[in-house]
Amino acid sequence: MRRTKIIATLGPAIDQPGVLEKMLAAGVDVVRLNLSHGDRLEHLKRAEQVRRISRKIGREVGIMADLPGAKIRITGFENGKVEVVAGDSFILDPDIDKEQGDETGVGINFSELASDIASGDILLLDDGRILFEVERTAGKKIYCQVREGGTLSARKGLNRLGGGLSMPPVGNRMAEAMELCLEVDADFVAVSFPASGKDMDLARRELAKLGFTGPLVAKIERSDALDSLDEIMMAADCIMVARGDLGVEIGDARLPEIQKRIIKQARTLNRVVITATQMMESMIHSPMPTRAEVFDVANAVIDGTDAVMLSAESAVGHYPVKTVERMVDICVEAEKQRKARVSRHRLETFFTDIEETLAMSVMYAANHLHVKAIGALTESGKTAKLMSRISSGVPIYGLSRNRKTLRKMTMYRGVYPLFFDIMQADNRHQHREASCFLSGLNGVCSGDFIITSCGDPPGKKGGTNSMKIVRI
Repeated sequence: MRRTKIIATLGPAIDQPGVLEKMLAAGVDVVRLNLSHGDRLEHLKRAEQVRRISRKIGREVGIMADLPGAKIRITGFENGKVEVVAGDSFILDPDIDKEQGDETGVGINFSELASDIASGDILLLDDGRILFEVERTAGKKIYCQVREGGTLSARKGLNRLGGGLSMPPVGNRMAEAMELCLEVDADFVAVSFPASGKDMDLARRELAKLGFTGPLVAKIERSDALDSLDEIMMAADCIMVARGDLGVEIGDARLPEIQKRIIKQARTLNRVVITATQMMESMIHSPMPTRAEVFDVANAVIDGTDAVMLSAESAVGHYPVKTVERMVDICVEAEKQRKARVSRHRLETFFTDIEETLAMSVMYAANHLHVKAIGALTESGKTAKLMSRISSGVPIYGLSRNRKTLRKMTMYRGVYPLFFDIMQADNRHQHREASCFLSGLNGVCSGDFIITSCGDPPGKKGGTNSMKIVRI
């Protein structure tokens, strides 16, 4: 059974009949709605399709709404795109009309950018494919020389080598996007470009005003976020290693070490972690991934990431279903490695939380007793998440009567959410009822050991306080 979860971004590629159902059936656990692109009706339609198809195939599928970040971008070109040539001059000017850029200059969406720029700065556009060197500024105009040229099209992102550029969130657009999170019934909301824990706290407060109280994903995509990593992690529920803008700012050569550090740190702090950006990029146009991409996905799995994410590959690619299938194959093979199944996580830690103590006890017993399955009865999903921080080959079944909780668990590595209403059972027989339920699952046979965990009284959040080892 595959433990690592797969997130797929939705876009025009899934609008063909049958494509979304095939993707979900192939193994997508969470879908991403990128609110920076598309309109409200498109996102509402796709969210409704996800809910309908997940009911049809009998699998819980989470929805992650990704808020548009305050990202600095160029505007548009009169002819759609231009060729910029090394050595040529180019002007970035917020006063150029939005669709009137040409080979000599283009507009930008942040009128105060010139005040943050100095002569000699290197500006990177289109994920670093095009480089400008700043020669001087005059008012709001930035005069540059092209260092690395190429084809430049509308609305490409702009970064400075080394980071440090930022713009305030766009008020009306952000408010509309937050409201849309509620309309699509999002299970997770991703926050772009947080530089501190305060940014995550602000997003949580604004979403709570609208009625959203679910998990927040902090996208680590700025170099200055690395200086506040623990603070951001503690203010978030999930962490995304967003390697696009982050790689542009810190340099691609530093990304592998940073990615490994973030994954390890997130698991230590009991946070869910997602690895994203260009994981299967070649499959936008090719039916097969490159070997480098295979290694990339496999290494993230072996390092302990909870989820791997597809962006353009599934949103606009030619082979969205095949991409999911290939990613499933890579995850399954990588999880066979001993490092992906053995953990010394928190073995020398003294716990103050009863739930965490019990979750660690369950996982220690499961890993040392050849247990076939674990059944975690949970109201909030917390116990299942804590168990999932321990590397193991034992499936953790998150048993809950709460659909929101079930969808929250779609992001946890090694956790398989299943609907189970413990309130219909006798309070004295929770373990027995859960054991009977697990004994009906594929792979659990007579003579197998299983472990169940639950709380007393049942139905209370944060009340998990008992475990039981049972032989079927």
